[in-house]
Amino acid sequence: MLKAKNRLGLVFFPAFDWAISPTHPEREERLLYTQDQLREEGVFDIEGIVELKPDIATDEDVMRSHFCFPDVRSVITESHMISAGGAIRAARAVLDGEVDRAFALVRPPGHHAMKCVHGNRGFCNINNEAIMLEYIREHYGKRRIAIVDTDCHHGDGTQDIFWHDPDVLFISIHQDGRTLYPGSGHLRELGGPNAKGRTINIPLPPNTSEDGFIYTIDNMVMPILDHFKPEIIINSAGQDNHYTDPITNMNFTAHGYALLNEKLNPHIAVLEGGYSIQGALPYVNLGIVLAMAGLDYSHVKEPDYDINYSPQENEVTEYIKKLKDPVLDNYFNPKPDIDRAPVGQFTLRHKNIYYDTDGIQESQKEQIMTCKDCRGLLVIESTASIHPVCVGIEIPVDGCKRCQSEGYKIYEKAVKSKEYISVQLTDRVKKVYKRVKDPNY
Repeated sequence: MLKAKNRLGLVFFPAFDWAISPTHPEREERLLYTQDQLREEGVFDIEGIVELKPDIATDEDVMRSHFCFPDVRSVITESHMISAGGAIRAARAVLDGEVDRAFALVRPPGHHAMKCVHGNRGFCNINNEAIMLEYIREHYGKRRIAIVDTDCHHGDGTQDIFWHDPDVLFISIHQDGRTLYPGSGHLRELGGPNAKGRTINIPLPPNTSEDGFIYTIDNMVMPILDHFKPEIIINSAGQDNHYTDPITNMNFTAHGYALLNEKLNPHIAVLEGGYSIQGALPYVNLGIVLAMAGLDYSHVKEPDYDINYSPQENEVTEYIKKLKDPVLDNYFNPKPDIDRAPVGQFTLRHKNIYYDTDGIQESQKEQIMTCKDCRGLLVIESTASIHPVCVGIEIPVDGCKRCQSEGYKIYEKAVKSKEYISVQLTDRVKKVYKRVKDPNY
């Protein structure tokens, strides 16, 4: 009888009652074929591999990571809360010592959901990894955490949520944004003025295959992780880099995904994209499961591999090798932000965000305080095509007394002004989550 080297917990939530449409790539079958494959291969008969039932996230869990406007329940369904809860359950299993590693095979996905949420963009409403990470910090006191996003699309939502957080290292490996949605994730995107170099983007050219991904892990990702020394590594495990994926242009394999996972050795993986529902996902997920359990995955192979897989072209290899020095320089020697405000003042950033799934246009005025004692008070005013102006105020995990005092002053002034249809205060120090909403919305 096989025995897993690493005790592994698997959380399944296929979301039977939620799909963007019956034929949309983001639908129930994404996980049903995987479930069948794992059972057919006898994965759950292996000693040390267990199936775990998902939790259900609470409004408070969501509010740690997001400003949902006008409120949490207006932008999500119960399936979204269970998907996020599945990620939380995976984290609890690892941190409580039930298992050594955990993989949350859940949907709907989440890595395009940003700090502010008015609806669905990139198939995502709320960010499962971010909600899980903040749950870990709230309940287990872990601070230094790395997220490595291996989805083919840039993890712009996760980047946005942790843009100002020096204790979270976010690395996104993705198809170059000049060739694929959401059009971001360029080398110059390095994090906010208080967290420069904590966001690292590695935009790979179309048709990158196994050699390119593994070179990137070995020569860019691992040196950065070795230096950062995270307490926890999370893999935002998008699987749409596969050579059969219908909405991307990459050339990765199931075996390559397993090898990547073995090298990265994450404590927790959370499923993101991957839309080759029959030809790739069952085999990729099987490879990742075996790698996380410390078992042999060399036999995992797609049925059409010998016919349709092609090696990486030399020009792609050379292009990727040229990325190494600028990527490492962005982490080890990030250029300072010349527009950073003096201590006690706010640095301003304007953002325009389009929700492609729901057709919503959003405009933001984001302010982050420069503070020598904490990572700074965050204030975001947000106006969307479906909502008048809303505001979110966040006092960070390590918020100092000045930022706490200023945060409450801004919150009370915003409530009294009647200018905003929704006002949210997130106080991570006192664990206070307040919202005042216009009853007409």
